[in-house]
Amino acid sequence: MFKLFTYLSLIFGIYNNILAQSSKNWQTLKLGKQTFELHNVTGEIAKFQGKEVLKIERDLKALPFDANRLEETVDETHYARLLGLDDFENGTIEVKMYSKLQDPSPYQPAAGFIGVYFRIKEDDSTFESIYLRPKVGRINNQYARNHTVQYFSYPDYKFQTLRNNFPAGTYEGSAPVALEEWITMRIEVNGETAEMFINNMKYSSFIVNKMLGKNRKGYVGLYVDIATIGYFKDLKVTKRAFKDKKEAGQKIDDI
Repeated sequence: MFKLFTYLSLIFGIYNNILAQSSKNWQTLKLGKQTFELHNVTGEIAKFQGKEVLKIERDLKALPFDANRLEETVDETHYARLLGLDDFENGTIEVKMYSKLQDPSPYQPAAGFIGVYFRIKEDDSTFESIYLRPKVGRINNQYARNHTVQYFSYPDYKFQTLRNNFPAGTYEGSAPVALEEWITMRIEVNGETAEMFINNMKYSSFIVNKMLGKNRKGYVGLYVDIATIGYFKDLKVTKRAFKDKKEAGQKIDDI
């Protein structure tokens, strides 16, 4: 009887936790015609450099950070979700974003983490992401520059897992960006691939040849992480059908 009672209590507790998560009343903010739902971030519509923008910071009370458990406590569900679009699968996501460090900073190695989540499942259990570390984008050190751009797939393939299990540079890269300047990020999503363009450059700065997430369609969100103040404006999302691209040009073996 005691074992049965314990088992039923456990099931009831899990059920209540799921119910609480699904019914959570997230704060919403409206910027122009777009409405954003704040998931584990604090935010406001702020006047910045003469224009209204979405300003967000990670909520460390809602999701605590631990420098000794770095991968486990970063790249989590802290972002602003764009409402009204829950089926993004393939197409273009473009946004202008500006990243600065909090002063004082709760984490000295912070690099101004800022970017985009996409194909977010309704319950936040899985999504894809490409984000930047602007602090190292133009640093005089090539190794550091090679960590400017990061892809990850939540929850199974976060940054350290990718570094440990794939060849260097497979899911990270460089981009000519910096803190405290506006950066235009455009991501072209097509099937299992994603290509990122910076500041309207003709050619992409970063390619994800094979995304690792299991969720194929969902929400789009704007992301910041530890010690970062993020400003966002002019978010544009365009859905498109999958385009079958044939291999062209030199083979990798020829390089």
